[in-house]
Amino acid sequence: MKAKSPRTTLPARTGHPDDLVERNFTADAPDRLWVADITYVRTCSGWVYAAFVMDMFSRRIVGWQVSTSLHTTLALDALEMGIWSRQRAGRDLTGLIHHSDRGVQYRAVRYTERLEEEELVASVGSKGDSYDNAAAEAFNSTFKTELIRNPKLLSRRGPWKSIDDLEIAVAEWVDWYNTSRLHGSLGDIPPIEYETKHYAAQQPSQLVGATP
Repeated sequence: MKAKSPRTTLPARTGHPDDLVERNFTADAPDRLWVADITYVRTCSGWVYAAFVMDMFSRRIVGWQVSTSLHTTLALDALEMGIWSRQRAGRDLTGLIHHSDRGVQYRAVRYTERLEEEELVASVGSKGDSYDNAAAEAFNSTFKTELIRNPKLLSRRGPWKSIDDLEIAVAEWVDWYNTSRLHGSLGDIPPIEYETKHYAAQQPSQLVGATP
């Protein structure tokens, strides 16, 4: 008998923020809109869950984590990685919109307080509507297609024995995704290169105002 897939989204019973995205998953600069979601992978030792946080300007994965548990820590660790990596690069995250589904992990007190501490603005989709977090859902599909079902581009391949094997493979895949994978929506360049070009274009020309 085929194992029943786990539910990664258990709706929180408390109040929810508004949907500030309304299915418009675009941004005009990095760190304006992040989307977050959780998916699952079967291993020989049981289900493993993967949480990702993606910047919608560049499609860059800014944070991720895997765990055998669906507790809030899984999503929170992915968020912490995103915050740390961006702040380490000197980015200002104030006012950034963080969009997710209504899962209990994203509405937990620890998670919402962390968003508030960094002045990130929470946004959630409507109940039971996957289209309200379509960008994250599409990414999860890409993740499973390229790494889990057909991992031709990496040295590590399934079937995955345990979370340890999968964690290393996800790390390799995320690095490849950010630095080497060509994205049609970005003009066929990788996310990090796309961000680098954006920031370079913001720099004033050294020739402007120069004294002859």
